[in-house]
Amino acid sequence: MKQFFPLFIFFMLLQPVKSQDLAYKPGEHFKFKIHYGIFNAGYATLDLKTGVFKGKNLYHAIGKGWTTGISRWFMEVNDLYESYFDSYNRPYRFIRKIDEGGYTMDKELHFDETRHKVLVINKEKNTAKEYTTPQRVHDMVSVFYYLRNYDTSNLKPGDEISVDLFLDEEIFPFKLKFLGKDILNTKMGKIRSLKFRPLVQSGRIFKEDESLTVWVSDDQNKMPLLIKAKLMVGSLKASLIEYQGLKYPVNFVED
Repeated sequence: MKQFFPLFIFFMLLQPVKSQDLAYKPGEHFKFKIHYGIFNAGYATLDLKTGVFKGKNLYHAIGKGWTTGISRWFMEVNDLYESYFDSYNRPYRFIRKIDEGGYTMDKELHFDETRHKVLVINKEKNTAKEYTTPQRVHDMVSVFYYLRNYDTSNLKPGDEISVDLFLDEEIFPFKLKFLGKDILNTKMGKIRSLKFRPLVQSGRIFKEDESLTVWVSDDQNKMPLLIKAKLMVGSLKASLIEYQGLKYPVNFVED
């Protein structure tokens, strides 16, 4: 299950909208149930608030993931991800503090888009190092909100989109393939959705480079609904079970 909890941040893309037409607002809340095979492995949440960093009023996203029940016998996970970004989805500060079966990380990233630099502060090793980045690079959480603000109306099955992430002290070129539209039967009801396939690196965590599939609501929210992943051993599924504070109505299918 290591490294799975941040996967809910990887979703859709196309043409950006104006900042006043953002797909989200402070107070938004998502909760996911994580399954490993037939077992309930844990939960993940993602909340959006307002925050301040270096005197700037920003959005503050907080993602948490944890194991529960029998899964804790095999691997206890307690993950925390935080991102501070502006109304144009430019990241300013990113916090990654995780404990996954004894594998720990405590890092803070400070982004400077003007200089195209990111300062990585490793709190466990008490080190700080600056890296050069391309324009419009994102952290693991800000990219989720950035991609939600793209117009998907002209997407055709097979279209691929690329965006740069700064991940583990290197630039990660993230690609996303649109698979088509779907109707997803969720705990909240049937929801019209868009289906995507992030193209991930095989051999480390995933079974193959097209082993991850995600569904998001086909409306202005672009709300994450479901993630399925084939791993080197077994499979994982993250299902949305709770949401609050959405900016727009959900595109339910009427019976």
